[in-house]
Amino acid sequence: MFARMVRYSTTSDVRDQAQRAEEGVLPLFESLPGFKAYSVADSDGEIFSMSVWETREQAEAASASAAEWVAENMPEITLEEARYGEILFSTLLGVSTKTGATV
Repeated sequence: MFARMVRYSTTSDVRDQAQRAEEGVLPLFESLPGFKAYSVADSDGEIFSMSVWETREQAEAASASAAEWVAENMPEITLEEARYGEILFSTLLGVSTKTGATV
């Protein structure tokens, strides 16, 4: 599994932005192949988003879809950074570093 980790800055209320993402980006991601999970967090007025995908290619493809949706629906936020990485273990997703083990 692969994570798409994104940091945004915003000039508006982060809780409002999170609600709009839940109502718009989440259904978009759920419609795309390989989607596993999506989380949004606030840190001192910056928005951090993490979505989980079966493959890196699917995570990267989700970026294009998300960028288009955000540009049309949330112009007050700015993408600061996007990264992709393999999930090595996750209690939430049941991924373990131990061969054959689930968490």
